Amino acid sequence: MAEQRFSLITDESLAALRQLIEVPIEDSLEPWCYEATRDNIRHYAHGIGDDNPLWCDPDYAATTAYGSLVAPPSFVFPLNRILSGYVGGLPGVHAMWAGADLDWHAPMLRGDAFTTTAWLKDLIEHDTRFAGRAIQQVYHVEYYNQHKTLVASGDSWCFRTERDTARERGTKYTEVKQRQPVQYSRDAIAEIFAQYAEETVRGATPRYIEDVRVGDSLPTMVKGPMTVTGFICYAQGWGGLYIRANRLAWKQLKKHPGLGIPDRFGIPDVPERVHWDGDLATLVGTPDAYDYGPERTSWMTHHLTDWMGDAGFLRHIHVEIRRHNPVGDTLYISGEVTRIFEQDTAHYVEIAQTAKNQNDELSVRATATVRLPSRTSEQT
Repeated sequence: MAEQRFSLITDESLAALRQLIEVPIEDSLEPWCYEATRDNIRHYAHGIGDDNPLWCDPDYAATTAYGSLVAPPSFVFPLNRILSGYVGGLPGVHAMWAGADLDWHAPMLRGDAFTTTAWLKDLIEHDTRFAGRAIQQVYHVEYYNQHKTLVASGDSWCFRTERDTARERGTKYTEVKQRQPVQYSRDAIAEIFAQYAEETVRGATPRYIEDVRVGDSLPTMVKGPMTVTGFICYAQGWGGLYIRANRLAWKQLKKHPGLGIPDRFGIPDVPERVHWDGDLATLVGTPDAYDYGPERTSWMTHHLTDWMGDAGFLRHIHVEIRRHNPVGDTLYISGEVTRIFEQDTAHYVEIAQTAKNQNDELSVRATATVRLPSRTSEQT
């Protein structure tokens, strides 16, 4: 292997990290958002390309059963950086956000203020094609509103990988790295734009459980083509993990010296720039700058909320990210109803989702549970 540039996973550092399992995390970065304000909600929704009026139009939202703006389910990400991938331990070892298992218990309404609790739940060792030895680092987070009501809870996980090993020995992207960069003709772009034009938000028209059948397909949703501009748009609404400027950037590097990776000018900058700096992205073993994991999970929930309408409620989602989406990729999200059931007098559907890129390569798979209204319940 070429000269070692970055840190390795050692048994000593892993053992030290294991001592933190189930210990409440007290010293973490403050969240991007403490409150669900009109602007915070809209900025986050727009960051994932979602213009649902339930999140974005106060006049419209006032006419719904909620009576006010509602935050999209994936608003949990700007409310807590641990869930979003702010991992501890293993200094200098790369972290790649790779999935989540989330439950929503109550809506997040405009004006709500949130507190969270978080802890390291587990460390699982894997042997991967991307980087050989990898550590899956699982965190649990709970969200409470100002009334001390539990509104959301769940796990997220990152894979910790050795950057040098991934770059020099990883085999997952061998074929991808040998391809010519993707190019889009005017006709190809026009076709993607035409798909955007066909997308609709269910909105005020209820989707009743009686109208849903096992095997029903959800309309396909498109995301892309991926651009650095799009990744930055997401960071504007979500806040990022380490994005800081000037004196605040210096304070962050002083507290966490391992975050500073010199750029081509010799300036220490954060590893998060793999999402807009292709040079660093290739140094850690990926094909190019790539999208954020929480961003992609938010696209999966966006697909569901467009379909279920205002009267639906996303109860649960399990998301597994299977590969990176480098700049230039386009994702196509599909879904199918796999189960319909009743629990505690409420009606639910389970939906299996996949997201594949323009080469039909699996990018995401997910399973979700959505609560839907019933005509029978409305009549009683």
